[in-house]
Amino acid sequence: MGALEFTHEPDASRWALRKGGQLVSVLEYRDDGQTVAMVRAYTVPTFRGHGYAAEVVGRAVAELEERGDRTVQPVCWYVADWFDDHPERAGILKRRRIA
Repeated sequence: MGALEFTHEPDASRWALRKGGQLVSVLEYRDDGQTVAMVRAYTVPTFRGHGYAAEVVGRAVAELEERGDRTVQPVCWYVADWFDDHPERAGILKRRRIA
């Protein structure tokens, strides 16, 4: 199989990761114009265990950091765990308001 190909598919509200043309992992989101809620990270079962979900999340976060116009709300447990494992990337997270 070939190299990893990362694409943003805004019409499908997702980022996708392909290897050799085959879809291996996706990160679905909802974007309200200020915050991107990352709602579901999914890896095709036959490709699990190779770090593809972490790769698609990391690349999506990097893309959003580069754009600089959105914050991230990690709705999906996997994305929340990814941010726990990468505290250096927490600057993009949406902050909760404290009353």
